[in-house]
Amino acid sequence: MAFLKIEYHSKALAMERWVNVIYPDGFEIDESEVDDTDIPVLYLLHGMGGNENSWQKRTDIERLLRHTNLIVVMPSTDLAWYTNTKYQMAYYDAIALELPQVLQRFFPNMTTKREKTFIAGLSMGGYGAYKIAMKTNRFSHAASFSGALGYSYDMLALALNDTNTTPAYWEGIFGELTPENFEQHSLSTMAEASDKKTKYYAWCGYEDFLFELNERAVKGFTELGLDIEYHKDHGKHEWYYWNKQLEKLFEWLPIDYKKEERLS
Repeated sequence: MAFLKIEYHSKALAMERWVNVIYPDGFEIDESEVDDTDIPVLYLLHGMGGNENSWQKRTDIERLLRHTNLIVVMPSTDLAWYTNTKYQMAYYDAIALELPQVLQRFFPNMTTKREKTFIAGLSMGGYGAYKIAMKTNRFSHAASFSGALGYSYDMLALALNDTNTTPAYWEGIFGELTPENFEQHSLSTMAEASDKKTKYYAWCGYEDFLFELNERAVKGFTELGLDIEYHKDHGKHEWYYWNKQLEKLFEWLPIDYKKEERLS
């Protein structure tokens, strides 16, 4: 496979941005599986404190996908929650709307079909993956690992305790910390307005500080009629567990995932 780091100018953010891309190598894929005209794509989103390098540095993603025909796009939202912030930085527009157009110029053989377009993320990126899927209705599958799915006052209290952030930071991203404003940024509100055609996947560990919020969020999504597959197991808010979930994600996606053979 090829690993590419692309610098491009984002009109939405009025600045230069980086995006990392894993591109399938025809020499490592069975010749019968190579399709250079309509390659599936997965957008993979980082969490707080991460950037476009996080998945490549901290997981086995390159090894896992060596023999699979899948483009993986890893952008960065900095600490902006995949949101058009109140300090006038349009991170949602840059990633959800602009980036696919930018990449289509680099990779015209990347699919534009919804059924072959996927998105996933961890923690803050879990929130971002669901948000982008719900608001654009352009993704057939969306996944979250330890996601901040229950955006609410309860989540804010946990975040202030576990992330060393301040109310001023959250106001800079989302605006006033009021029930009305929280409601417009909640995934439940977005899910209700979505076309509900996306399939969702969620995983969270019992020992994760977001576990109870995931439990409530998934229950609410199910009641709203979303097609969601939920898994839970022992695990903390750590890369060790997210790395283990990657292979499960690839097995869940509607791609011809070729597991790498392991020595016994």
